[in-house]
Amino acid sequence: MLFSIFSSITVFSQPIDPLITSDFSEQRQWVDSIYDGMSLQEKVGQLFMVDVFSNQSKGLTDKINVLIKEEKIGGIIFSKGGPQRQATLNNQYQELSKVPLLIGMDAEWGLAMRLDSTFALPWNMTLGALKSLHLIEEAGAAISRNSRRLGVHVNFAPVIDINTNPENPIIGNRSFGEEKSNVTEKAVAFMKGMHREGILSSAKHFPGHGDTQTDSHKTLPTVSFSKKRIEEIELYPYRKLIEEGVSSVMIAHLNVPALEEKQNSPSSTSKAIVTDLLKDKMGFNGLIFTDALNMKGASNYKNPGEIDLAAFLAGNDILLISEDIPKAKNKIIEAYQEGIISEERLAHSVRKILFAKYKAGLNNYKPVDTVNLIQDLNTVQDKVLYDDLVENAITLIKNDMGMLPIRNLENLKIAYVNFGDADGAPFFNQLSRYADVDWVKANKIEELLEKLKAYNQVIIGFHKSDKSPWAGYKFSTEEQLWIHEIARNNRTILDIFTRPYALSDLKSTSNIEGIVLSYQNSVIAQEKSAQIIFGALAAKGKLPVSIGDNFPEGTGYISKKLDRLSYGLPESVGMDSKILNKIDSLITLAIDSKMTPGLQVIVARKGKVVFERNAGFHTYEKIIPVTNSSIYDLASLTKILASLPLIMQLEENGTLNFDSKLGDLMPYFKGSNKEDIRLQDLLLHYGRLKAWLPLYVPTIDKATKRPSIKYYREEAAEGYSLPVAEKMFIRNDIRDSILGEIRKSGLEREIGYKYSDLPFYMMKYYLEDHFKASLDFTTQEELYKPLGANFTTYSPREKFDLEQIVPTEVDNLWRRQLVHGYVHDQGAAMQGGIGGHAGLFSNANDVAKIMQLYLNGGYYGGKRYLKQETIDKFNNCYYCEKNVRRGVGFDKPQLGKSGPTCGCASLSSFGHSGFTGTFAWADPEEEIVYVFLSNRTFPDVDNRKLIREDIRSKIQQIIYESLLFDEYPGLDASITETE
Repeated sequence: MLFSIFSSITVFSQPIDPLITSDFSEQRQWVDSIYDGMSLQEKVGQLFMVDVFSNQSKGLTDKINVLIKEEKIGGIIFSKGGPQRQATLNNQYQELSKVPLLIGMDAEWGLAMRLDSTFALPWNMTLGALKSLHLIEEAGAAISRNSRRLGVHVNFAPVIDINTNPENPIIGNRSFGEEKSNVTEKAVAFMKGMHREGILSSAKHFPGHGDTQTDSHKTLPTVSFSKKRIEEIELYPYRKLIEEGVSSVMIAHLNVPALEEKQNSPSSTSKAIVTDLLKDKMGFNGLIFTDALNMKGASNYKNPGEIDLAAFLAGNDILLISEDIPKAKNKIIEAYQEGIISEERLAHSVRKILFAKYKAGLNNYKPVDTVNLIQDLNTVQDKVLYDDLVENAITLIKNDMGMLPIRNLENLKIAYVNFGDADGAPFFNQLSRYADVDWVKANKIEELLEKLKAYNQVIIGFHKSDKSPWAGYKFSTEEQLWIHEIARNNRTILDIFTRPYALSDLKSTSNIEGIVLSYQNSVIAQEKSAQIIFGALAAKGKLPVSIGDNFPEGTGYISKKLDRLSYGLPESVGMDSKILNKIDSLITLAIDSKMTPGLQVIVARKGKVVFERNAGFHTYEKIIPVTNSSIYDLASLTKILASLPLIMQLEENGTLNFDSKLGDLMPYFKGSNKEDIRLQDLLLHYGRLKAWLPLYVPTIDKATKRPSIKYYREEAAEGYSLPVAEKMFIRNDIRDSILGEIRKSGLEREIGYKYSDLPFYMMKYYLEDHFKASLDFTTQEELYKPLGANFTTYSPREKFDLEQIVPTEVDNLWRRQLVHGYVHDQGAAMQGGIGGHAGLFSNANDVAKIMQLYLNGGYYGGKRYLKQETIDKFNNCYYCEKNVRRGVGFDKPQLGKSGPTCGCASLSSFGHSGFTGTFAWADPEEEIVYVFLSNRTFPDVDNRKLIREDIRSKIQQIIYESLLFDEYPGLDASITETE
């Protein structure tokens, strides 16, 4: 049994008195001192909370000064505006007030509900799809943290209306759903987060606004249910929140005949509802607010002042947004003087308000600090939470034949079709990170269906405005027809980026194989949904409302993760974004100092890309900017991204092994000085091979210093079909000559480490002979197509526009032209651009996919390419005791001070660098993938600034510094000649 601290009324029902603090004696003493010093005018003034728009003129905001000084109002509810202006006004108003003002806001999904330049979390309907109550609590805490930073004491949240009416015009997305237990669980968790951060909560809209057909801002809605139904459904969450200590309740303006006998009387003025039901029967001890008294649901029924008095007599404590405070105040004072309102009744509310102010910290008021305010209200912590909330909410409600997540990319041709009136570009762009997706458009359905015949998978995105929870969400009649026809003719996935009720418009979903609900059309929602479709993330949400008979509340399939790369924020994987962003200064330095015209950088950890930059231009003329679809010459990265995976597969299936000798693998080398070189030594650069052979030099005419007509033609002709450069074709039998030159080349005198391209020259011939196909074809079929590495290819001119391919150099020595879309490496160029050591082109995102495949133990996108033990076997430093750091094919960290990495990567890490200014590295211990692509060789291969300044290693150093732990090993190091 608890005794009310506000008056002589004894309270039995509520186990938690929501307004008392742990230092109750000090709290009561403060309240007594304030209350005992108040005049009647001041006491009545405490009952009023006036609205302020910080975006209004100074003349309007200054009028509040009068209400504070003359009417002694008790609080302010801030509405639309901006945080800096609000903070300034807040401080100004608090300075004027004798008793500190209680500051409130409607911040149901964050301060952005009312303010610009602030953060918004997802709407309650989205949160209602989550299974994690912990995340809901964190949402409440985050909003409250921001509210407190801005000087707000009470947030009019959570909304606990149960949205059983899909046509509800005012609640809808503001509700956690239609099922009372789900709504209640979410509301309690949200409230706990609010209280944890010291903000007063307010459950609304009592006794329940979830099943109304009209908007109480415009008229008085009627709730026509029986008392039994209201007790069982609408009041259910209130009972639970009262038990858990909700700070306040907001009374709606509703006509509820089952609870109030007087016809068309707003619930906010009903003693039967406010006092008899909420306070007495339900035992609520906290603050009771009216909903705004200027709403038509209230103001249509009484004159200004009269509605305020009626609301106070009904049992409300705080009168929100009175239409005329002086009139209302006079009405209440008159009623007090006439004995209609007793001193005990007035003291009951005023003292409750003062107890609430103490609990909000107003006994020790401090003005809002405006320094760094915007930054503090838009933290990385909030962004990570938003990502988590959206990711966990997205709901898969139909998945015929388990079509989601999408697998077997090599067999699919995918089209994206957008409907709705909002932007779907982020969705399309994210889809395109996983597969080759075309955005198909048409003005007529017949034209669209004809275009879609070329595709065997269609993804439809329905995108509606995300600006407010009340925005339109319905399909047009034409859209309904078009979707029906598309699904009737194509394998279809439908993704809804608006409230779930939109699906109700579709007459049938039987032909739609997959349906995803993403709830909102934010950029993050679109990106996360695309990641779920391709299995980078799992679908986890549950439908918070019913959609017809086919999709009851609670529907939701958990989809499987396929270990494709996902995308998110550094902090979500234990990295510090502020530190990671220091990479930007190195990127700027590299470009401004002309180390390279442009570059791409990707950093991933734990399978998630958390840093991505596409900077600069293709050339110093600054015509074509680098984008994430710009394609670079990878140079020696080809070794570990093309040849090596195939060699590893063959070792795994027993076709070859580390002890296989070159002469056995390639009988052509029988009888040569290379026949007994073991495969392991070959790929470890321990086979005494020469570092490089100037194979192109003999093809230059000694007299003219130009390509000899003995070897080259300007047009492709019989026997001369291998493209070297623009209008430059080399004779086909040069391939035999190359192998011959390698066969007869000498060996180094001493056994030891010597980096060489020659092993991968030879293995290219071996692989093509084994697979009976070009290395280009085999890598596409075995690796890149199933991986969704659509930007990775040899001979990029055959697949991409030149504007997408980054030039590599101006070759004044051999080709005498701009090398653009042809491989820079001379030896690979002489093989028609397809070398085992060089020739591959790609973007950073695709390179990261292949490196992630290695980190995944050979698994990616639902397919196993290699076994973990195979990767471990090749990623091993067999000759460390001989001071050879190399793995089998892979480069590895330096054993001393100099080498390919920053010196901070683990010894189990591996990767490679490339002559054109490329670098790819994976660290199994820290689960990091780092990719750097550039064309530092443009226009001159002698430009070694990037290497001298060690930009790639310095970036890697920052990556490791960003890890959220205190100590890590660090050595001065640089990328060496191993490119």
